[in-house]
This record gives sequence, C-alpha cells and structure tokens, in this order.
Amino acid sequence: MNKFFDKLNVIFRDGNLRRRILIVVGALAVFRLAAAVPIPGVDILKLENYLAGSGAGNFLGIFDILSGGGLSKLSVMMLGVGPYITASIIMQLLTLIFPSMKELYHEEGEAGRRKMSQYSRLLAIPLAAFQGYAFLTLLSRNGVLGQLTMGGMLLNVCLVVAGAMLLMWIGELISEYGLGNGVSLIIFAGIVSRIPSATQELYLGFDASQLPLYIAFIVVMFVVIAGVVIITEGERPIPVTYAKRVRGMKVYGGVSTYLPIRVNNAGVMPIIFALSILMFPQMLATFLAASSNAVLQGISQFFTLIVSNMWVYGGFYFILVFVFTYFYSAVTFDPEAISTNLQKSGAFIPGIRPGRPTAEFIANILYRLTFIGALFLGSIAILPLILQGVTGVNALAIGGTSLLIVVSVAIEFIKQIEAQISMREY
Repeated sequence: MNKFFDKLNVIFRDGNLRRRILIVVGALAVFRLAAAVPIPGVDILKLENYLAGSGAGNFLGIFDILSGGGLSKLSVMMLGVGPYITASIIMQLLTLIFPSMKELYHEEGEAGRRKMSQYSRLLAIPLAAFQGYAFLTLLSRNGVLGQLTMGGMLLNVCLVVAGAMLLMWIGELISEYGLGNGVSLIIFAGIVSRIPSATQELYLGFDASQLPLYIAFIVVMFVVIAGVVIITEGERPIPVTYAKRVRGMKVYGGVSTYLPIRVNNAGVMPIIFALSILMFPQMLATFLAASSNAVLQGISQFFTLIVSNMWVYGGFYFILVFVFTYFYSAVTFDPEAISTNLQKSGAFIPGIRPGRPTAEFIANILYRLTFIGALFLGSIAILPLILQGVTGVNALAIGGTSLLIVVSVAIEFIKQIEAQISMREY
C-alpha cells in the first residue's frame, strides 16, 4: 500500500508524467463528448428497437465495440477506429508481400514508420466513406434514418468520415504525447462507458432462477482476467553476453544480460484485427438483404448462414485471432534485425554463432511462444461464444471480448506508467 501511494506521489509531483496522463484523460473526454452527438435525422425509438431486434445480430455488437459505443447513439463517431484499423491491416499485409514496403517499415527507422502511418491515414479516408455509406444506407432501409435524399446522405457521410478522422487523430495524439496505444485506449474507454448502463440493466432484469448462470459468468470473468495477466506478463529470457573489448587502458563489455521475448508480443491487437475483419461479411450480408437481385440475395443468405451458425462463426473467429497473433508478431518483432543489432554491438548468445544461426534461434523461440499466446487468445475469444451456445444468453458473446480488451489495455497502461516512474527514479 505504501508503494502505491509513493507512485501516486511521483505522478502528482512530476510535471511531465502528470501532463501525459492529463492528455490521455482530456482526449478521452473529448471522444466521449463527441460520441454523444448524433447525426441529423435519427429516430431514437426506432434505433433502440433495431438494436434490440434479432435482425441486428452479433454484427452490431462488434461494430459498437470498435466504434467505442458511438453506434448505440448513432453519433458522428459511429464508425469509430474501424476504418483506421482496417487501413493499418492492409498496410501491414503489404509489408509481407512487397520487399520495398518491408524495407520501408523495418530498415528506415522512425522516418519509414511515419510514412507507413501516413499511408494508413490516407487509406482510411476512402474506407471510412465506403463504410459510412453502406451503414447509413442499411439504417435508412430499416427506417432508423428515414428516407435520405442525396444531399442528406452526402452530409451524413461527410459527418461520419470527419468523426472517424477526428477519432484517428485523437488516438495518435494519445500515442505520441500521452501514454499507451491510443486506438486501444479509445476502445477501452467506449467499453468502460457502458458499464453503468449494463449494470443497471442487469439489476432491473435480475432473475433468481438464473443465479447459477450469473455465478458461472463471474467465475469465467475472473479466469479470463487471471489468464490475461499471466500470459501478458509471461516472457522467455534469452541470455546475451557482450564480448570484452580493450580500448587504451580500459576494458569494455564482458557483461551478461538477457533478451526478453514475451509470450504474447501482439497484446490485444489480434482481437481488434479479428473483430474488424469479421465485421465486413456481416455488414455485407445485411446490406445485400434488401436487394431485389437474386444473385445478391443468394450471397446475402450465404453470409447470413455462416454468421448465424455460432460454431462456424466461432471457428472463423478463432482462426483469425490465431493467424493475426502470428502476423502481428512477425511485423513488430524481426529476429534478423535483432541478430544484426546484437552482432554490431559485439553481443552474442552463448552456444549460438552470430548472424544467421542467431536469427534462426530467436525465431524458433518466438514462434513457439507465439503459438502459446495465439492459442490462449483464440480460446479466450471463443469461450463466450461457447457459453452463449450453451446458455442461450446473447450478451455473453460480446461481454467476453470486451473483458479481454479491457484487461489487456489496463495492464499495458499500468506498465507504461510504471516505466515512466522507473525512468524518473533513476
């Protein structure tokens, strides 16, 4: 307890750290205020009925997570960070396909990563326009927005695209001047903001006959929290020794340290990536359902059949999380670059030759650890779907994913604060 108050004292007394935390709080406050501003022409009653209806499906719950709660009010932030996440996925996939893009990302340092970020921002604009038009058309057909004219549709599309770009800027502002990952913190804030209303609904709809179900859900919640903490904190230390170098009358090096490789290098990003990908076929199916073309209706029925089957949907969800965990680890952790840096600094892994053998050794350890992390994330992601299939309670399918994101982001944010405190102590 004394350490906790000591850390609080450091936070309040250190001007730079206090400024970073205030930037995060202020940016999230602006986001929550903007998320309460609806677009013109929204029928609140019809929106609530549509969201509560069975036709909305799991898709709207996923969309609401990525929008940070903006969908529930159909605000100017209704697209959330979805377009930016999709653009980032596309750009990172290009680094695996084109060697020039990989060189730009890995070998040109901070300047190359800034160029990649700029390309992602530019790509997010047309993606936001497409998603906004498709979603507004869907809501208009279901009577939530009424019959929009061409001018009204153009105005609303411009509003939601501007909201998505503003939210993207807020996220990057947090990442650069605040603490933690801005995109993850925005989704975290949107999920946490729904806790009071969800608690009230649970209290008003409490049924004593379902008490075992509530207890089981609480047990699962604690298991997920404990598992996320263990996997997030788990790491494999690789011993590294620096060769002795004599310069003049002084001897440098000769010390031993270790290279830590985390079990889950990707954090919560594979879950966010998987949710953003799963959103598209569900949006497409709902959008094409109103078409009079038989082929388009057949495509819509095919996607609807896949999405409505909980086991097929869960299988795709697990595969996407598993694959994206490996994908994100491959993009952010390059064994060859680490091996090169170790060799340039005169360091080596005992028993392993420098150069290519060192890169292969690190890669083998990374892939084995990533397998454990990917298996865990995929299992936790589909666990709520399994509970939903067994109990029939639809809220569990979204609640488990939200819990996973909240715990992971909270752990990462706390570690960022502790790292800043440690720097100031030294």
